Amino acid sequence: VQLVESGGGMVQPGGSLRLSCAASGFTFSNTDMNWVRQAPGKGPEWVSSIYTGGDTTAYADSVKGRFTISRDNAKNTLYLQMNSLKPEDTALYYCARGPQWAATKFRGNWGQGTQVTVSS
Repeated sequence: VQLVESGGGMVQPGGSLRLSCAASGFTFSNTDMNWVRQAPGKGPEWVSSIYTGGDTTAYADSVKGRFTISRDNAKNTLYLQMNSLKPEDTALYYCARGPQWAATKFRGNWGQGTQVTVSS
């Protein structure tokens, strides 16, 4: 099983980034997927989930209306479009496979992470 995140970087407040997560080693199309983030000195925070068909999504209140999760089952890839970024969005972002309830609990289901820094 491998999850490889990319697309992080440094942006100014109000900017945008699009994260990607390339998945392999499991049946991506049959697996619920999530984004989780962890800021320095804090525990992991669930950000968003998307279910197998891609039609059902869920978002943390802190990102609702600004972030959009999507998936391309043909490419085994998960995405997170992040708009109107705020300094408090600064964190290491991980994609996590499995059900939403387990997203923050099992680090073995995460990728290596991609850093997002929002600063002026």
